[in-house]
Amino acid sequence: MILFEEREQTTQGKTKVPVWFMRQAGRYHSHYQGIKKNSDFMTMCKNPELALEITMGPIDDFNFDAAILFSDLLFPLEQLNMGLSYKSGPPTLEWKMEDVTSLKKLKVLKPSEEFYKFQGDALKLLKNKLPHKKTLLGFVGAPFTLYTYACEGSHAGNLTNSKLGFYDGRFEAFTEILLPELEKNMKIQAEGGADALCLFDTAVGELTLPDFKRFIIPKIKELTRKFKKEFPNKKIIYYSKLTHLDYLKAIEDENIDVLGVDWRHSLKNVLKELGNDYYIQGNIDPSYLHLPWNKLEHYLEEFWNDLIDTPNLPLNKWICGLGHGVLRTTPEDNVRRTVKYIHENFVY
Repeated sequence: MILFEEREQTTQGKTKVPVWFMRQAGRYHSHYQGIKKNSDFMTMCKNPELALEITMGPIDDFNFDAAILFSDLLFPLEQLNMGLSYKSGPPTLEWKMEDVTSLKKLKVLKPSEEFYKFQGDALKLLKNKLPHKKTLLGFVGAPFTLYTYACEGSHAGNLTNSKLGFYDGRFEAFTEILLPELEKNMKIQAEGGADALCLFDTAVGELTLPDFKRFIIPKIKELTRKFKKEFPNKKIIYYSKLTHLDYLKAIEDENIDVLGVDWRHSLKNVLKELGNDYYIQGNIDPSYLHLPWNKLEHYLEEFWNDLIDTPNLPLNKWICGLGHGVLRTTPEDNVRRTVKYIHENFVY
């Protein structure tokens, strides 16, 4: 897997830093827009042939080192009877878990093997199509991020209702139902051919460090432990947004292989502190990809020089990427030129 031990070498014998972006298949890309003209989001996710075509678009166009399944992290909420829809554009739920009584509405609609089959089938197609040296990634939403969406209907705001759910029993009751579903979802993706599974936790940075330690880490560890017991050779990537270094240091999970970090971190400090225990992924600010190319190129040069000039930095444990996903308004050619620049210049 090129993201990890089997990294590509230059003709001079140096090692290239691998790169992939969250949301690399998405609305900024003309290839995606061409498919979307004749389809809708739910169909694009649930039709394995369409998911294959969309996932491969940025691999063929930009030469990323990893392909990540085109799908959505909210499907477990549909499976739990929350009425997921994308008809209005942004995802919506038929009802929200606003109080303890709403827990009665939760139920698993179908056998997991049947419900998540579309993802497994898409990954099988991708495994056959993807060049052997590329890494294939699956993903699910992390427990707290799915829980906040179930409570709030989004990840926006101060998440007060979600936080109160720690103390009225909702979080514990919800995750008791959710975690077996996530475990099965990850299993189906692993059996479909994913080399690594991403756990995306975009909402967790709203929490205090004590709440993160008390409520979140135990659930993450339960999920990663059970998955690794069955799939010890698959990698796990945990990305958390808005967390700081103390949160990452508190995780201490031997079953997590990669920690993804956003642009608020000093990448040097994270590599120094945690590079011996994990691969570190990130953390270019997605907004910088809107700069004119000459300014973006200068930023990338400075970004790399800052790393390469730091003694004893474990660059063999760094995966280059963005601090979050590619933004919808990103100029497509900047993505293309950025990946090319990284491949040609981020070598050690």
